[in-house]
Amino acid sequence: MQKIDLFFFYRQTFLIIAQKLSGFGRALYFFADVCSLGLKGKIRLSELMKQIYEQGMQSVVVVALTSAATGIVLALQGYMMLERFGAKEKVASLVALSLVRELSPVFTSLIFSGKAGARVTAELGAMSVNNQITATKVMGVDPLEFLVLPRMLACVLVLPILVVFSQVIGIMGGYLVAVFQADIPGSFYIHQTLRSINYVDFLSGFIKTFFFAILIGWVCCYQGYYTKGGSIGVGHYTTRAVAFAYIFVVLSNTVLTKIILTFWG
Repeated sequence: MQKIDLFFFYRQTFLIIAQKLSGFGRALYFFADVCSLGLKGKIRLSELMKQIYEQGMQSVVVVALTSAATGIVLALQGYMMLERFGAKEKVASLVALSLVRELSPVFTSLIFSGKAGARVTAELGAMSVNNQITATKVMGVDPLEFLVLPRMLACVLVLPILVVFSQVIGIMGGYLVAVFQADIPGSFYIHQTLRSINYVDFLSGFIKTFFFAILIGWVCCYQGYYTKGGSIGVGHYTTRAVAFAYIFVVLSNTVLTKIILTFWG
């Protein structure tokens, strides 16, 4: 009896692993197909511009509020700690480097996943369960070209802009605390900010943002494209897409940070 139980346990484990590997292979094939369409120049500019506007406008307010609050909190905490060591003038460097290297790329990507990414998944999911994707194929139009590629490309274009916007807003939040709370001259704060950031700091954050954008667009479009189960399935796949996007952003940030620090310091 115990041998039979073990047999079924190993069989179920093998089937689960095979199913996950099959799903990962289909996701890679999906990504390769979309990339090949982009490399061939099959980009619908009108649809792309529409997606850029909608994804950007949907996230900009939340990004601004989060970035301002992050910059203010960083400046407050940094000022209180650095003042103990007589180095409160270093608060500008603390805020700028923290935002440019880590916080703005990660926080903005998470917000973008929850707002624009969820919207993309829900849109494609609704089209999938209502057979609109199938109808697009019947009409002789490639749904990857018409529906998926503009959304993925918009993610890659919009997210870096939002990250730069987040960095500027966060530094402005730190500026307010430095000037009105820490009595640091505004010109000195700006000078220290510009002096502390070099091209490596900005480029490291930009590289992370580029990878995050690809992951978010890929995960959300894939989950939406293969949504099943009616309206309940749309909610389930949308939730799953956002959760996967969060996990991939956090894990890839860890790997990319290690690689960047190893080569650039």
